Amino acid sequence: MKVVILGKGEMLANLIRGAMLADADIVGIFRYENLIYSKFKLLLHDFFKSSPDLTLIKKHKLNDIKLKSANSEEFRNLLVKLNADIVLVGTWKEKLSKETYNIPSVGTINVHPSLLPAYRGPNPYLQTIWHREKFSGITFHLMTENFDQGPILAQDKIEILEGDTGKELKNKTVFRARLLCARLLEKLKKGCVEPTDQDEEKASYFGNVRPEDMTLNFKKETAEEICAHVRAFHPFLPTYIQIENSFKIINPYQIKISALNGSPAEVLEQSETTITIACKDGKSVEFSGLKKYRGRIRD
Repeated sequence: MKVVILGKGEMLANLIRGAMLADADIVGIFRYENLIYSKFKLLLHDFFKSSPDLTLIKKHKLNDIKLKSANSEEFRNLLVKLNADIVLVGTWKEKLSKETYNIPSVGTINVHPSLLPAYRGPNPYLQTIWHREKFSGITFHLMTENFDQGPILAQDKIEILEGDTGKELKNKTVFRARLLCARLLEKLKKGCVEPTDQDEEKASYFGNVRPEDMTLNFKKETAEEICAHVRAFHPFLPTYIQIENSFKIINPYQIKISALNGSPAEVLEQSETTITIACKDGKSVEFSGLKKYRGRIRD
């Protein structure tokens, strides 16, 4: 089974490893960085900041596809030339056109880090923690003209632990993607996978967060919601506490619900690097390891 993989970073690296576990014939890797960098900038990027996916490409002498678009005639012609059975997509900038995703003989499979149809959208790692879910997941589904809406081929549920930030959830998810990728490719070789349509009544979508979401609002969020908010945004975006006209950057690993109670947004204790603030429900959260932010938060 000939496989072409599109993607970025840890997700791409784990899809490569998953395809290897299934003994698939990886005939091409198309890295996200090709879309956003010029040839010269990509050369510098790869020299100074080697990524896990690039390390695998070099180590195993894989075909590193250097084109500017997955919707280009050059890429479509290459898929035909490579006689690709499957295109795997994990973290990609473009919306693939029907002319592209219909070329592989088996299909183009998108990898989405949630239990679809729940949490469609660009960053389910952040959104599932922010909404205080107990579980997230990984879904492999056939690509269609609508984002994250194609028939499901395989899914795995992933537990979100109490202290997990977006970083820990992402690490667990991409590793699970590796294992599920291997199992799915093995089943596809045997022709024993039956696609399942997504239940639109259970669908949810969350778009990109806004700049104002980076600042905590103690009058509108409970203590538990504040903690989830901070954990969700790490490492994608920093979260801030506004104290008068200055901002403090929060360490997501040094927050806890305090025994102190007070009025919403009341500062109960404060030092240079620690502050305890009461929330909407009267409970308070203690933040340690604070750092002063010297830039400007956009409105």
